[in-house]
Amino acid sequence: MDWREKFRQSPALAILRNIPLEKTVPYAQAIFAGGIRLFEVAMNSANGLEQIGMIRRHFGDSADVGAGTVLSEDMALAARDAGASFMLAPSCPVEMLDWCRKSGTPFLPGVLTPTEACLCLSRGFSTMKLFPAGDMPMSYVRSLKGPLDQSEYVAIGGVTPTNAPEFIRAGYLGVGLGGGLVPKSCLEESDWIKAETAVRNMIVAMKAAR
Repeated sequence: MDWREKFRQSPALAILRNIPLEKTVPYAQAIFAGGIRLFEVAMNSANGLEQIGMIRRHFGDSADVGAGTVLSEDMALAARDAGASFMLAPSCPVEMLDWCRKSGTPFLPGVLTPTEACLCLSRGFSTMKLFPAGDMPMSYVRSLKGPLDQSEYVAIGGVTPTNAPEFIRAGYLGVGLGGGLVPKSCLEESDWIKAETAVRNMIVAMKAAR
């Protein structure tokens, strides 16, 4: 997977964690209509595997659906069988690095330190999830990319629609947002038009920040 191209097309990744099962498809459709093409379903959600399949069937090849919080080969196999086309983790477990490299599965390993970034680079993964990005100075990503100029980072953790453009200006390839992606009332009231508008406004601001 060409992460640079994916995030060029859509600079944000939507993270779904504990979204009510019956609202999965309309919620994802509103986000898609707003301009997002990358979806992550957290594997520690109650219906994570089922939701991966639902989103994959709904969008087909129009969107990419991945599994998040994948910490082992067994979890990765279950996610792949459910329809996930890529994996994410909050850390960089060697088991996952080796399995994804061997199987050819796109993977966004989680890193925070130069040591972790170098481990991922040594396994052939140059695009990583910097987590929790919101707890670090905005200048941190450029400090990492100074000596590790072949690396790219997606900011996840502490990203909001308001500060998302700032992460792009700071040098991140893209961002990932979960519960704060749309106003809470959109999900509670099934206000999908408002959700779509919120996402579209964020995407426009992020693209303008490049």
